[in-house]
Amino acid sequence: MMATMKTKRELAATEDAGWKTMLDLVESLTPRQVEQEGYYPEGWSVKDMLAHIGNWQAEAGLVLQQIRLGTFRDDPVDVDAMNQRFFEANKDLPLPVVRAESWSARIRMLTEWNALPEVTSKAEEWFAESGPDHYEEHMDRLRDWVAELKER
Repeated sequence: MMATMKTKRELAATEDAGWKTMLDLVESLTPRQVEQEGYYPEGWSVKDMLAHIGNWQAEAGLVLQQIRLGTFRDDPVDVDAMNQRFFEANKDLPLPVVRAESWSARIRMLTEWNALPEVTSKAEEWFAESGPDHYEEHMDRLRDWVAELKER
């Protein structure tokens, strides 16, 4: 049991550090820069990236709750289809709404993570892939795009 709790704490600490690093980059931009398209060629902005991460955090919060309650079904996930759906649902939202939803989704994910009596491999996978691993996946492009925006 202690190893699981240590793992929970370590993963939570890794998530927190990754979130802070990502958020520092986002917050270093003006609102206009955050909404500037070009983060990805498909028309994404930093705002879209933040919404994308927030949506996956929301999914993770739901899955972690289902794992905790014993109702989780490990059905296949079409990541590309979900990413497209998230983009379409959020692209026209104002930046303050995207920020609030992202923070809310993160808090819910962390709340459900902390409520787990034990960390299953699926719980760890969803938490890591929707949190620290996901932040890291976007970090290089975010750093490059932030630098490019600041050079303009």
